[in-house]
Amino acid sequence: MDLTLEQAQRVMRNGAWLSHMGEPFQTALLRSAHLLRFAPGQVIYRHGDIGGGMYGLVAGSLTINSAPPELTPQLIHLGMPGAWTGEGPFLTGQPRRIEMRALGVAWMMHVPLDALEQMAAQDPRVVRAVSVNTAFTVDVLVRIIRDLQKRDVSRRIASVIERAGWLGDMPIPLTQSALGIMANASRKQVNAAVSRFAAAGWVTSTYRSITVTDPEALREFSDGDDSDV
Repeated sequence: MDLTLEQAQRVMRNGAWLSHMGEPFQTALLRSAHLLRFAPGQVIYRHGDIGGGMYGLVAGSLTINSAPPELTPQLIHLGMPGAWTGEGPFLTGQPRRIEMRALGVAWMMHVPLDALEQMAAQDPRVVRAVSVNTAFTVDVLVRIIRDLQKRDVSRRIASVIERAGWLGDMPIPLTQSALGIMANASRKQVNAAVSRFAAAGWVTSTYRSITVTDPEALREFSDGDDSDV
């Protein structure tokens, strides 16, 4: 699938962050953005990289991986179309704290660091606008922490699948091993849980993907009381 710049801009304007920003800021940011295509498995940026600007996912899928310094980054989340990340070096002047890789083919908008700095030099309110995206990222991290605090492993696995279900009725391109990393579960536990969810009609699955077929039921189970299990 090929995308035009105009199509990409429409997707990003409707994303969680830019849809909350005024039209002048949207236009200024997207005027500086380049549309890029990344191949499956390609590194977009690594933990510890210097600079590089912001990236917004237009279409496709990507993994977000992180860990404390000196440890190997682990999969923690999947990118969502319309979402942006990578503003850390612009706001702090420090190296990147996460790693991002294309899971399948990924189309992304990239705003270089120098373009962000030029925008901020012209209008100091740009720093606050970009910081709002960090607040959205914190919201996602709070959700991830809450999911991992669930005592029942089946509910943790359901939470990860439900959180990754932004693709709607499209397959989520994750192996059971990758789901296990995200849910702090063994592959055997993931296999048992997914089989249970499939039998209930909540998902269908293959070795390398899962499709959510009843998101409401999956969400109700994932948000249930651990004591009910």
